[in-house]
Parts: sequence; C-alpha cells; structure tokens
Amino acid sequence: MKRLLRIALSTAVVALGLAAPAAAQDTIAQIKQKGTIVVGVKNDYKPWGFLDPSGKIVGLEIDLIDDVAKKLGVKVEMIPVTAANRMEFLQQGRIDMIVATMGDTEARRKVVGMIEPNYYAGATNVLAPKSANLKQWSDLKGRKVCAVQGAYYNRRVSEMYAPDLVVFPAVPDALNALQGGNCIAFLFDDTLIVSTLSGGDAKWANYEMPLVSEDPQLWAIGVRLSDLNAPFGKLIKDMSVEWHKSGRLLELERKWGIKQSPYLIEQNRKLKSS
Repeated sequence: MKRLLRIALSTAVVALGLAAPAAAQDTIAQIKQKGTIVVGVKNDYKPWGFLDPSGKIVGLEIDLIDDVAKKLGVKVEMIPVTAANRMEFLQQGRIDMIVATMGDTEARRKVVGMIEPNYYAGATNVLAPKSANLKQWSDLKGRKVCAVQGAYYNRRVSEMYAPDLVVFPAVPDALNALQGGNCIAFLFDDTLIVSTLSGGDAKWANYEMPLVSEDPQLWAIGVRLSDLNAPFGKLIKDMSVEWHKSGRLLELERKWGIKQSPYLIEQNRKLKSS
C-alpha cells in the first residue's frame, strides 16, 4: 500500500510539473482560439496611449500592439490600466500582456516577465509652474507635490528629497490638481512632461520641466512569468528586436511627434550591426 501511495504521489508531482509549462506554451493557441489578444494599456499618457477626439485609444504603444495582433492574426481588445493595477490584471488573467509605459525594475521582475530588449526609456522629473522657481531637487523638500499611485519613482524621491507627496489614482487627476494649485509640482516620467509641454496647449504655456532628469529607467512590455521563456514570450522578444533593428520604433517616434530618444538610436545602431 505504501509503495502504491509513493508511486501515485510521484505521478502527481510529474503531472503538475508538466502542466505548468504546457499551460504557458498554450498562450498563443489560446489567443488564436478566442481570436483576440487582450492588452493592458494607458489611455492618459499622450502620445504613447491616449484618447483621440472620437474616444478611441491611440498612440505609439497602440501601434506596437497592432503589430503583435497582425503577427498572430487576431483582433485587439484594450483594457485601460494604471500603474497601481496593471500587474495585478496580468496575474489575474484579465489581460494577456502589458504595454503601458511600465518601468523595468528588479522588484517588478519578481511578479511580471519583462521583455528584452526594452522598447523605450524615460527618467524622472517634475512639471511645475515657472512661478514656483524650482532650481534643484532639494527645493521640493516639505512642499506638496502631486504624484500618481504606483509610480516606481515615488518612493525614491520621497526618501531622497522629502516632498509632501499628494497621490492620485491617474495622470489627469494629478494634472488637474497641479493646475488647481493643490501642489507645487507634478512628479512623473519626463517623457510625458516633454510631450505635455510641446503639445501646443496654451494652458501649459507658463509651466516648465525645471530640474535635471534623474534615475533613467527602461520600459518593458510585460507578460506573465510563466510566458517569459515560453513561445509567447519568445515571440514578443523577437518582435522587440525587430522593432529596434528595422527602425520601426524610430519611425513611430516621428509619426507621433516625439523627440528622438538616445536609447532608441543606440539600440538601432547596435542591433543593425549585430
């Protein structure tokens, strides 16, 4: 009886060990079977992912998602996410991947598969009225600064410069609070700040990005950890290599009026010569 029990337990362990990789490898098949890839995206981060006048989500990241859908021969369903919920949505199976200006950090790599090569890069800065007369990061000490819940740089800036962070659930809320005078600056990724200031909107005419950007951060497409080294993760990795190598990402920057990224230029040069 004991021998039979040991055999049964061994068989169960082997079956479980085989089931996890098999499930991971089936992600592409599952996407094709339902005919749709479900992606977590930003709808408030112009021009990477935002709402156009008709209410449709568009942007540089959306173009990348369309490339993936065409490769798989499926449609796209986009679910708006925030920094606070995007990884949870992926783990829960509500989305198949994340393409939502997500910074690639060691802590996040423990829960989400980060696709390399990274497809973009940003850094940390603030958007502030010129009248605030901010000159250096230490000028934020003890002053109210708007921020977005879940942003990776909130903790670092708090520890280093001790602002009084006022945290909001989404970018539009924080920007409205900044314009309403509820804070002296808005802490965020400098990519969004640059695009906001260069967008030609008169309401930002008296605002600036006054500090030197800090803490450069690569952005990654996120997949489930079980998919990272499985066929779905490999497919997205191969596509990211090709986006860099072919100049597709540089082309999309021009399309969306984004200042050319030194990171993209370097990746294009490196991969073209490899």
